[in-house]
Formats: sequence, C-alpha cells, structure tokens
Amino acid sequence: MIWKNNISENFNWGQEISNIDQKEIVAKKISKLVQDSQTIGIGSGSTAFLALKHIAQKVKEEQLTIKVIPTSYEIELACTYLGLTLTTLQQERPDWYFDGADEVDVDNNLIKGRGGAMFREKLLLMSSNKNYIIVDKSKMVTHLGEKFKVPIEVIPEAINYVRHSLVKMDIVTMDLRMATKKDGPVITENGNFILDVKFKKIERTFEKNIKNIVGVIASGLFQNYDISIITP
Repeated sequence: MIWKNNISENFNWGQEISNIDQKEIVAKKISKLVQDSQTIGIGSGSTAFLALKHIAQKVKEEQLTIKVIPTSYEIELACTYLGLTLTTLQQERPDWYFDGADEVDVDNNLIKGRGGAMFREKLLLMSSNKNYIIVDKSKMVTHLGEKFKVPIEVIPEAINYVRHSLVKMDIVTMDLRMATKKDGPVITENGNFILDVKFKKIERTFEKNIKNIVGVIASGLFQNYDISIITP
C-alpha cells in the first residue's frame, strides 16, 4: 500500500541556490560517471541535490539500475522523490561517493558541514573506493577558514568540556549553532550539538586533534584525503 500525500512527492530544495549556473555544470559532469549496477554514496547540500536530479534523469533515460546511499534525511527524501533506489552501508559498500564542500584549499583539504551531516559524510567518504568533490569556483580558497567556520559535532553532555578544550587551540570565535525555526540549538541527525569555530590558523593536524577530544563525534575538517575535485 502506498501512502497518500507522501511528503516526498512534493520535495524541493526550499531555498534559493547560489551560483546555480556553475553548480549545474559540475552536477552534469558527475552524472556522466554513473554506470549500470553501481552503488553511489550521495553527499549533502544544494550541489549534491542538483547532481541527483541529473543522475535520476540519466538512470531513467538509459534504463540503468543503481543504488544510492544518502548522508542526510533531506537527501534521502530527494532520492525517494526522484525514484532512486535506496540502500545502506550495512548492505552495500559504495563504488564511489560525491559531495559538495564549503571550502577547498590548494591541497584539496576541505571544510564541510554547514548542513550538519559531516559525520555521515566522512563515514561514506572513508567507505568508498573513489571520492569526488563537486564545487563552484567560489569555494576555492588559498587557506581553509578564509570564508567559513569549522563545524564540530559534539555530544550534548560534553559540550562544556569540548569548549574548554578547544580554547587551547588558538580560536577567534566559538558559537553553539542555534536553530532558526525552533527554540534552542540545532540538533544533528545523530542527536548532537554543533559548535561553529573560527581558528586563527588551521594547522594540518587539526582534524585529528579535534577528533581526539572526548565528546567530539566529527568535525567539518577533511584533511589529507584521497579525493578528486570537479569544478566548472
């Protein structure tokens, strides 16, 4: 039996997509990599959403059979809306994974996680045989932290300890991310809080150093990963 008024039937991104022309270009590029019988990991954000639309179109036109593993509920809804077959990491290992990014430096290090899904994004990236980051030119920077703060997912009970520990890392600002359409802080899909931290300088060891703090689930720093960057 099919649900009447299924929420996925009317799914849309819900906000204006910036630099959409450039994002459409990279979305089309990544869709060309899709082959029959593949399992693909899907990142979060507007660029990933645009790519999904092109992937779904290719699957339909070429009658391909693929499976997808989303990193967030919003992307899961988009996959359902577009008629793509969902699977999980418990069932499948991705042949490849793609995602957007907030910043990409000259060494292909990233800041991600404005959507709060950095733990699942990192898990899928580590699980995949090949990884692609699709970004418009505005996301390219010389040094990480030029435009965006680093999001850090924290277990609620550990929030004060983590804040105390991060202060030792030469920070400029540190804020608990607050929700805009409900009272209180943003809650991740894992039930945790997010700290948005601006550092004076992001060192190459920071991802590891932050992860070693008890109570931290993941940070939005992606340093020293084997990834390919796709730009317009």
